[in-house]
This record gives sequence, structure tokens and C-alpha cells, in this order.
Amino acid sequence: MNLRAKPKLVQGIEVATFYDEFKDPLQLTLVAGKEGLQTVIREKSINRPGIAMTGFLTCFGAERLQLFGGGEMAYLETLSRTDQKNMLVQFAKLKIPCMAVSRNLEPTPIMVDTANRYGIPLFRSPITSNQFVTTATVLLEHAFAPQVTEHGTMLDIRGIGTLLRGKSGIGKSECAVALIERGHSLVADDLIYVKLINDTELIGQSSELNRGYMECRGIGIINVAELFGIRNVRLEKRIDLVVSFREWSAEHEEERTGLEQSFFNILGIDVPHVEFYIRPGRDLARLVEVAAMVMAARIMGHDSAREFNQRLIAHMAQQAGS
Repeated sequence: MNLRAKPKLVQGIEVATFYDEFKDPLQLTLVAGKEGLQTVIREKSINRPGIAMTGFLTCFGAERLQLFGGGEMAYLETLSRTDQKNMLVQFAKLKIPCMAVSRNLEPTPIMVDTANRYGIPLFRSPITSNQFVTTATVLLEHAFAPQVTEHGTMLDIRGIGTLLRGKSGIGKSECAVALIERGHSLVADDLIYVKLINDTELIGQSSELNRGYMECRGIGIINVAELFGIRNVRLEKRIDLVVSFREWSAEHEEERTGLEQSFFNILGIDVPHVEFYIRPGRDLARLVEVAAMVMAARIMGHDSAREFNQRLIAHMAQQAGS
């Protein structure tokens, strides 16, 4: 039975949510149009109206936040009040979600009037247009990122984000505590919230409620930062490796060469996957630590298994020729 949660796809975010969550990094001030805060932003990109202000609306990104920078505001100033109004009303009829003016420029009275009349939130920010686009794009990328929850424990092991999986009680927490005691960092325990960023990178994090806490059977809930230090807790980390703990049975054959690499799929991304079978006397923490180090070496272009295989083939060829 597959108990993994279904991915959550974000189709849009309300302008009110955008304002509440991002007003500090974007230094936003709401100038007008507060009645439209429930409008939904459906695109994660930022649109600068540019040529659309001349009436050319083909391919106009109406579902995006509209940013008016220095160029757009300078062009507005060249228009009569009637032309300004006609242009902004055209935008309003296309149901743009909100507008922002960068560089602390003053919105024109027509912009304010149109925003209030049509319920289009109008923001003002002191930061430059380029900085606004860059920051807002990153923030919206995270907000729109597909996300899913994975059960397990996630750690940062020598820079390798490692997700430990396995059924309840199999030993994930004990392994994680041993790794933390060796200086590695906890990212999340029990539920890992995973986001797919830029369609290529999986980022794992915990909820704010249980950040820095983990369950250790026989002991209870422990505060990792309090016991081991704040450096042993990470807010988030890219997932580079998945390690699954399995109960051992005679039928299972474990990988012995490392030439055959398996993968674990999360949100359409294949992550390198290692399976360890639980047997008495195995130091799981040490095995996981070494697996992470092997992963780090592979990322840097060093694959011990393939290097040894090539040496073995070369040796056999030399023996056959002598």
C-alpha cells in the first residue's frame, strides 16, 4: 500500500497573502485598492508593462503582478490624464491582480483613482526595479513551488541533505541522534515538507512548530538545539540522498559493488537512493555517514566503484595479454 502523500500544486496566491508574507523583504506599502486584496496572483513571474502601455496588448501577462519602474512612470508622465486613464482602465478590464511602483516613485493620481475604483491593490516600494524583480521572483518561486510531505528524518551530513526513511520504530531516530552527536545537523523529523524549486531542486524543511525538535523512542521529545547546540539545526536543505531502512530477511540481496545506482522519486525528481537492511551489530549511523560522503564524492566527480571497476578491467586485460 502506498501511503505517500499526494503532491500539492499551488495554482495561485491571494494578493493579501503576498502582501502579508513579503512586505518586509520587498518593503511594500499599500497605497490604494485595498478592496481587491482577495484577488489571486496566478503567475510567479513579474511583468513590466512596457510596450503594453502604448496599447499593444498581445502576449500581455495580465495574471502577473505589474511593476512600474522608472521607465514606465516617466512614460506615464508624458500622457494626458485621459490617456493615462484609458490605458489603466484597459489593464483593469484584463483583471490584473495588483500593481507596484518601485524606486519610491509617487504613483500618479490617476493610478490611485483607478486602483481604488477597480479594486486593484497598488503598492509602493523604495527598492530598485531590478532588485524588486529579482527578490519578488525568488519569493514567488517558493510560494508557487509544488510541494509534498515525506515521512522520515532529514539531516545535513557534511553538506549532503540526507532523508532517512523506514517504517515506524525501525531506528531512524536513533540513527539521527547518533549523527547529530557526531556534529551533523537536523533539518526535520517526522514530517519533511519538500518543495520543488525551479523544477530541478528539492528543498526539505520542517514546520515552524516542530523545528529543532525530534522524537526519540524511550526518551520522548528532545530539543536538539538545547542538547547539542544551535549549529546542529538547519532551517532547510536540498535533498541529495535518500536512505531507506528495511527489515532484513534472507531473501534480500544488498548492493555490494555500488555500480548499480537506484533512485527514489520525489515530485518527479530522481534522488540517489541507498537501502540498508537492519541486522544486529550494524552501525547504521556510520553507514549513513559514509553513504553521504560517497554521495559528496560523486557530486565532485569521483566514483569509487567505477574507478575500481576500471582498474579491475585494466588489470584483467593486462593479465590476459601477458
